[in-house]
Amino acid sequence: MTRFLAFLALLAITAPAVAASPGDRLTQAALSVPDKKAAEAIVESSLAEIDAVLRADPKNWDMRLQRGIGLGYRAKLTRSIGDAKAARDIFTQLVRERPNDPQGLIALASWHIETVADVGALIGSAVLGAKREAGLGFLTRAVKASGDQALVTGFAALLHARALPKDVAATRALVEAAMKDQVNIPLDREMQKRAARLLPALRANDGKAAATLAATLLPLGAVK
Repeated sequence: MTRFLAFLALLAITAPAVAASPGDRLTQAALSVPDKKAAEAIVESSLAEIDAVLRADPKNWDMRLQRGIGLGYRAKLTRSIGDAKAARDIFTQLVRERPNDPQGLIALASWHIETVADVGALIGSAVLGAKREAGLGFLTRAVKASGDQALVTGFAALLHARALPKDVAATRALVEAAMKDQVNIPLDREMQKRAARLLPALRANDGKAAATLAATLLPLGAVK
């Protein structure tokens, strides 16, 4: 499910001399670890550290977002309905608190879009409350709120490709926008590169191929 972010400022890469944060390790598990058991171990240890921080500072918005991301990753890896619902509730509350924060918005967008893509519209809606249209709405808001943050726009392009394979023009517009956006942290560049990999299929007007590729480029998409 959500597999990103902070996909986002929260996913900023720390200097080599600094111990990796739980968010850094969640990013590693989502984007760089192809082994399922190894990814699960990283997610579990990261969640334990996040929970320790939240016990001392329960209102910490960033750590709550990271916890939602971690639960979403664990839900995808273990097929846990409870974790999926918990991630949804966290993201929903965070967006209520900060309705114009691109990190919370793209996290909630990802949760809806990827849940529907993973389990289908019927089960996703009936069991988990996931709706593709809601996800696309949050996606649009996230891109607008981010200004020109390559991480958000590139991630949105991958999500859009998966959600609407037939809307090649809109996905391509997001990819091309991401190519022009600012690169402030390594993850901006990483999402630019991932989004750019969709261009050959999009230029060939092959939305289905772009959607299939996007599924592998999104967080945990390469885990087996």
